[in-house]
Parts: sequence; structure tokens; C-alpha cells
Amino acid sequence: MARYTGPRTRISRRLGTPIFGNSKYLERRPYFPGVHGPKSRRKLTDYGIGLAEKQKLRYFYGLQEKQFRNVYEKALRMRGVTGEKMLQLLESRLDNLIYQAGFAQTRSAARQMVGHGHIRVNGRKVSVASFTVKVNDVMEVRDHNVSKQLATKNMESSTSRPIPDWVAVDREHLKAKLLRVPSRDEIQPIGNEQAVVEFYSR
Repeated sequence: MARYTGPRTRISRRLGTPIFGNSKYLERRPYFPGVHGPKSRRKLTDYGIGLAEKQKLRYFYGLQEKQFRNVYEKALRMRGVTGEKMLQLLESRLDNLIYQAGFAQTRSAARQMVGHGHIRVNGRKVSVASFTVKVNDVMEVRDHNVSKQLATKNMESSTSRPIPDWVAVDREHLKAKLLRVPSRDEIQPIGNEQAVVEFYSR
């Protein structure tokens, strides 16, 4: 499965947002990367703004361009506001929900857990990170010592991160359940989804 493995701080500085979590390096150098970064005063066009917002969401959820475009096109075919539907599809991905439940410390780690077969959905092993979890689906850590130890360790390290109201977690049995699809107000995306919709609809 393709994933981004390049320099993360550089991406965060380029987009002006801590995409991969808080970074002291980003605080020390809050300008574009490169030799001309500190002096750059470039003004973004509408296209540039849309591109930047798209990149924020794409890197935040860990998707390649083709995957992200597919999410947009799927949202476009659904009833309702396209931008909101796109965010709901992204939040309903299995890797994102494993992260939200606290079984993994990052979305990248959650994607790896899913890919290595540590997660089951409704009793069946699912190794595809982009799997769309439906309401009332039950996600659980595989009944194996390695899987349980990994999830338990991650949950202990992520206790300070709040669990969304739309996800129910059973810490004792290492299970999580999607209670409902989150509303737009509950998602609080890192990027402007409307700018992304306008970018793709050009």
C-alpha cells in the first residue's frame, strides 16, 4: 500500500499547518522551506488556495492523490453537501477510527495495524485501511498476544486524547463501535473542505 514517507516537517512548513502533530521545529521556522523561505511574500491564487487545502486534508488522513480523488467523487454522487459527505467518508475509514478509538497513536500507526491484520470488523479480519465502517459496526483488536499488547500500550499512551462522542470504546475488551456518522461541526477538519470541492470542480 502506497504511503507518504518523505520529510514531514517540510510539508507542514509548506502548508503552514502542523499536519502531522505539533512540531517545535515548525514553531521555530514558521515560513516556507528552502533558501528563500524567510523572504517569501508570495500571494496565492484561488487555485493555489484550493490546492493547499486539498493537500492539508490529503496528508492529514494519509491518502495518495488517486485515493483522495476517489473519496471526492464518491461524495459527489451522494445526497447532501459534497464537502460534508467527503469529510464523513474520511472519518469513516477504518484506519481513522482505530486512531480515534485510541488503539493507535497516529493514523499512520493505525494504518499499519490494519495492514498487519491486527483488527477485526464484525468478527472478520480486515486488512484494508480504506475500509468504510458503517454505523453499528464493531471493531476489535485480534485475540492474539501481540495484537493486544500493541493496542494496550497505545491506549495507555493516548489517554490524554479525547474519544469522539460518535465512537464507543470498550477498553477492557479492546473493542470500538461506530455509533453514528459525525456531523460537520463534530469533525473540525484541518482544511477547508469547500475549497477542496471548488478545486476539483474546476
